Amino acid sequence: MKTLCIAPCGDRKIWKKIPDAGPQKARNVYTGPYAGKCIQYAEKFYPSSWCILSAKYGFLFPDDVIQGPYNVTFKRKNTNPITIDELLIQADEKGLEGYEKIIVLGGREYSNMVEKILYGKNIYVPLKGLAMGQSISKLKGAITKGTPL
Repeated sequence: MKTLCIAPCGDRKIWKKIPDAGPQKARNVYTGPYAGKCIQYAEKFYPSSWCILSAKYGFLFPDDVIQGPYNVTFKRKNTNPITIDELLIQADEKGLEGYEKIIVLGGREYSNMVEKILYGKNIYVPLKGLAMGQSISKLKGAITKGTPL
């Protein structure tokens, strides 16, 4: 079964630590503990089939380049997050429909978005209902043991 792992973006980005970092690959942008651990998990268990769901840019493959800082969130519509219609187009253009199983590591906003876009797929949300600290702990444990969630 062809599996895609989707990691969330995050509020903390490389430009907060290094303002003149310039354009960066998506895999290097999100520096917060939760997004960082999700990316580490995705890279370990799904090295050739993972992406990040960004509230601004949509589906980003690890080597997609982001030009600079931004602050957009699915939680606040006034930040103008990417729309469902735009995400549906991206999913088609990026071949995401070709995956049968989708693992979503983000919270409720992310899993709800993915369910709307990739409906009919086997969607698994292993961190569902957990607080951020619990999620990070669960991800760390999986990475350390070498056992996917």
